[in-house]
Amino acid sequence: MKTGICNEIFKDWSIEETIKYVKSVGYDGLEIAPFTLANSVVEIKPDEREKIRYLAEKEKLNIIGTHWLLVKPEGLSISSPDANLRKKTSSYFVELVKFTSDIGGRIMVLGSPKQRSINAGQSKDQVIEYFKEVIREPLEIAKEKQITICLEPLGKKETNFVNTATEALSIIKEINHPCLKLILDVKAMSDEGKPYSEIINEGKDYLAHFHANDTNLLGPGFGDVDFAPIIEALKNISYSGYISVEVFDFSPGPRTIAEKSIQYLKKFI
Repeated sequence: MKTGICNEIFKDWSIEETIKYVKSVGYDGLEIAPFTLANSVVEIKPDEREKIRYLAEKEKLNIIGTHWLLVKPEGLSISSPDANLRKKTSSYFVELVKFTSDIGGRIMVLGSPKQRSINAGQSKDQVIEYFKEVIREPLEIAKEKQITICLEPLGKKETNFVNTATEALSIIKEINHPCLKLILDVKAMSDEGKPYSEIINEGKDYLAHFHANDTNLLGPGFGDVDFAPIIEALKNISYSGYISVEVFDFSPGPRTIAEKSIQYLKKFI
């Protein structure tokens, strides 16, 4: 297993400062939220993409990939009844795949809870069909670029579409594409009311990425979640991907979050 961290906690830092620091603390990789770089990835020019890749290679830090994919530009939607908006969202997703590849990433985390939620008057089955429609072309480009798109189950407070690993796996198996896999997130798993180890074991054949955080919205080691059995469960399924720190409460500051999180994780990895 490898360690990673998401870049949005370094919101006032340059990408160069972030890459150097993340490597110096001991992480293996950096996961990037595109909205931290531009309102739209289309605005990020080829030389800027090459710079990110170059800086990471220079520091021997892996760019894991991207997440928070559809936050910006505003108005994107997987679940909209508007076919034109869904087509626009799919086209933008294709650009995200290309961007991820250009910066050297291999994983894309499809969370974006608000952009996939079931709207009033819609059924779950209808939104699943919309999801399949929107993801179709991005998956084909992902195959060309050797990118894995990971569907993320999220808690009921965040979205009403795909709240459990079971639901995510059902869609993944139905689409049956080699580039569509599963990501698990500790905070989201806590909403299922099942042992973490049980959820991890359920997803073992499809798990391609893992987010580490606590139910208090902070990093691993900042709250009550015991990561010992979680890491043990990952070892038991021979998981060899990233454990990437993703937090939602930035108040302790980026250095404290980054350093305490990796020190805690390395006790078990």
